[in-house]
Amino acid sequence: MPSLRHGLQQTLCLRQLLKPQWQRLGSQFVTKRMSTSQPEVDKNLTPPPEKPFHGIKTARPLPVSPSYFSREPGFNDAYIKLSTLLQRYQHLPTAPPELVPRQVWKTLTIYRQTSGEPVKALPYSQALAMVKRLHSIFPSMMPGEVKKALQEFKRDIDPFRNMEKPASLDKFGRALGVGRRKTSSARAWVVEGTGEVLVNGKPLNNMFGRIHDRESAIWALRSTGRTDKYNVWALVEGGGVTGQAEALTLAVAKAILAHEPALRPILRKAGCITRDARTVERKKHGHVKARKMPAWVKR
Repeated sequence: MPSLRHGLQQTLCLRQLLKPQWQRLGSQFVTKRMSTSQPEVDKNLTPPPEKPFHGIKTARPLPVSPSYFSREPGFNDAYIKLSTLLQRYQHLPTAPPELVPRQVWKTLTIYRQTSGEPVKALPYSQALAMVKRLHSIFPSMMPGEVKKALQEFKRDIDPFRNMEKPASLDKFGRALGVGRRKTSSARAWVVEGTGEVLVNGKPLNNMFGRIHDRESAIWALRSTGRTDKYNVWALVEGGGVTGQAEALTLAVAKAILAHEPALRPILRKAGCITRDARTVERKKHGHVKARKMPAWVKR
């Protein structure tokens, strides 16, 4: 029985293989296998375009400078270049101060405007110190790359043409002097006379109540012994009484120099032609005044 059953199963399998559906599947399979051959390519067709960056898996733009991600990339590059040049050429001889060519350098404000970067004061002062050290090298021995690096910090100003314009007298023999102190400003017209002084149209004793302020206003005349030789007509504005009196000192001194330039050493020794740049210190946040702090309470 088992042999008979096995023979019947083989007969059924052969009969199923001879059915039409199995013959169609076989012909399709042969057709597909025959169609896998490469088709003929027309040689007249244009070749496909080449792929860009062939052989490169990843591509990204690289910054020009390593300082690209810093706060001041341009200034950082200049600072590194100056330090490198100073280390490379520090052995070169330097010229004495009187033989170093005069040059005007950019201030911090001007450098910020030209570069467009918020450069801080301390790094810029350090860079300017290196610039001046490199500039002191003998001009005949200075390398070309040093000259090119210094060009970024130079100002297009001729220092020899930046001269103070001397004061002169007008057709009436008057000399005008301008002075400032704190927030006060003064203009004084000085002419040869008998020693009369008018400030804002008032006599000196009516304008300034304190004797110290009166002496400050005409200190330039008293220190040179010209109290009874010149008449003064002045206009003052802004600030307080003391500031106006000290501003008038500078204005009268400048006007006297127009009449007698030889008095400059005496006026300078008396402190009349030196501008006092001191001003009131600003109040800070958290302070009672400029420097006073609030009282500390333990509890």
